[in-house]
Amino acid sequence: MSWDFSTEPEFQKKLDWMGEFVREEIWPLETLGLDWDQLRKAIAPLQQEVKDQDLWAAHLDPELGGQGYGQVKLGLMHEILGSSTLGPLVFGCQAPDSGNCEILAAVGTDVQKKKWLEPLLSGEFYSAFALTELDNAGADPTNLATSAVADGDGWILNGHKWFISNASTSDFIIVVAVTDPDAERHRRTSQFIVPIDAPGLVVVRDIASMENTAPRPNTYGSHCEVTLENVRVDADALLGNIGDGFLIAQKRLGPGRIHHCMRWIGQSQRAFDMLCERATYRYAQGSVLGEKQTIRNWIADSAAEIQALKLMTLHAAWVIDEEGTAKARKDIALIKFYGGKVLHDVIDRAIQIHGSLGFSSDLPLESMYRAARAARLYDGPDEVHRDSVAKAYLKAYSPPAGNVPSQHIPTRRAAAHEKFADLLAEIA
Repeated sequence: MSWDFSTEPEFQKKLDWMGEFVREEIWPLETLGLDWDQLRKAIAPLQQEVKDQDLWAAHLDPELGGQGYGQVKLGLMHEILGSSTLGPLVFGCQAPDSGNCEILAAVGTDVQKKKWLEPLLSGEFYSAFALTELDNAGADPTNLATSAVADGDGWILNGHKWFISNASTSDFIIVVAVTDPDAERHRRTSQFIVPIDAPGLVVVRDIASMENTAPRPNTYGSHCEVTLENVRVDADALLGNIGDGFLIAQKRLGPGRIHHCMRWIGQSQRAFDMLCERATYRYAQGSVLGEKQTIRNWIADSAAEIQALKLMTLHAAWVIDEEGTAKARKDIALIKFYGGKVLHDVIDRAIQIHGSLGFSSDLPLESMYRAARAARLYDGPDEVHRDSVAKAYLKAYSPPAGNVPSQHIPTRRAAAHEKFADLLAEIA
């Protein structure tokens, strides 16, 4: 089956509109340092423009207000809107809300959809997803300590969650908790919808990090420490079936990684443009930097890496569209660890060519660089994905006879002499 990443003319017009819209309307907002309340007001008219273009929450089915686009189209969109950290927010596809929408749509009850999904889709609500814990490896979502114990007609949740994106600006959190510690490891957990104002749920702090060294209160994009102490939720807070926590989590991760990588391509392209622009006018030792061999190597390497990542990511998206997420696991793991490296390396070169200016906060490169480091951690560290890729490839191989390499020339020569004995006798 041939690969096909082409787009029809009408969709290409949408992509062209997006490119101009992101550059002219969204990039300028990055410089204003707005808090969450100010930002929500500022982006409201932009979100309406996106809705008018029928591009709002395009990953969702039409009955939910989206376009039902496949992963290839969504990938091309995310490449454009991902050049700004505010892009996904304006287009209604920001993490973790996009993934939460998908699982609410997939396994939520009619009541849950009415109460939580509809306002999430409209942009009235925002949400968080609480899986990671400080004392348990984030790379192993089956190894959790947060518990949910049945109590009458509800559940009691206790636990300590860590690095929960947007918890401090969310209206509710989907919490993954252990409901049966004795079950098979992939059936131990379940998911629960917990309102942000539930008694016993505390957003302890916005965690200072490389990405945000001094987080301000009420700021979008922060990562939070969250505790749950005897938090009671009703029975209808359970998402899906008991024991489905891991399976539901996997529904949101595969396509989400496609979108991550395409957004990283958008960020990489933005840094690449800055790199090339600098090469055209900055003089050193008698010529512009673009005439130096080292700089040309940086440009060529960056262009090749971005193009390779884009093709790899679109191929993974195409596999999902044609054969489903399960068939794309190896491809998704490949782009996840390779994409983080490309993002880091291209931004690093762009900083280097700008010297101290690139290191300063007068350009967006330094903040892009700090955020890029997290790409090697989000949705599983590089090491987990590399291991997954290697294991997938090794399944196709087995030890050769007698443990002699299959390409061993003396062995092959002996076999060739036997195979062509008559011919060799004839031509001797």
